Amino acid sequence: MTRAADALRDAVRRLTEAGIEDAPRDARRLLAHALGMPAERLTLHLQDPLGGAANAAFEAALSARLARQPVAQITGERLFWGRSFQVTRDTLDPRPETEVLVAAALAFPFNRVLDLGTGTGCILLSLLADRPDATGLGVDVSPAALAVAADNAARLSVTERVEFLLSDWFAAVSGPFDLIVSNPPYIAADEMASLSPEVRDWEPHLALTPGGDGLEAYRRITAGLSPHLCPAGRVIVEIGPTQGAAVAAMFRAAGLEQVTVLPDLDGRDRCVAGTRGPA
Repeated sequence: MTRAADALRDAVRRLTEAGIEDAPRDARRLLAHALGMPAERLTLHLQDPLGGAANAAFEAALSARLARQPVAQITGERLFWGRSFQVTRDTLDPRPETEVLVAAALAFPFNRVLDLGTGTGCILLSLLADRPDATGLGVDVSPAALAVAADNAARLSVTERVEFLLSDWFAAVSGPFDLIVSNPPYIAADEMASLSPEVRDWEPHLALTPGGDGLEAYRRITAGLSPHLCPAGRVIVEIGPTQGAAVAAMFRAAGLEQVTVLPDLDGRDRCVAGTRGPA
């Protein structure tokens, strides 16, 4: 019977030959998933024989990865802000860069937060998990994404403090909020072809691009702020690395103050934040 270590070695070779970056990391995650254990425990079991069921599960996972399906979709989960979130083909894969938005939001007090285009709910639910007195509303145009977000709320035990609503941006939203956050679709139409296959072929295009110049979501968000943002409330949105100046200009034109472009750990523009003036 094949040992887990031998299966892992062969998987790394196959993934590497297919041109997949981080092949050793992906192979370890997929093998741990097939064995039903955390990846950090895999080393302890590499000398164990790989049973028939586990071998079949590992081979299916490898085949999916060789077809460039993201690891998070294969395993069904992704770590974000130190917590595990369910991921499906109906949602974006939560990315480490988005944690910049969460950190910026948590730097100030808030009680009621609105997440526009919530997807997995990773931003909203991370904020609520770290602020046990806060409540929130997550909206999305995808019923399937909202179902994933609701499941993630249950995982994090914040269901009683969050609502999810089918809405095209602010269309079905009422009531003011002192924090509005969003990671909207921002990839320009002419940039889609250059995306990696994992993103272009497997993640929902509705969550990736609004078409055109990639800025339409920010126009919709800034146009709807006035009746939904409390005096002294904050808005923070994720952006593409070339969009900082354009989105900051929109925020200022909408009357926001203290408009700031925030970098990620690689020094690229990642978020734009602004504050509504006092009443």
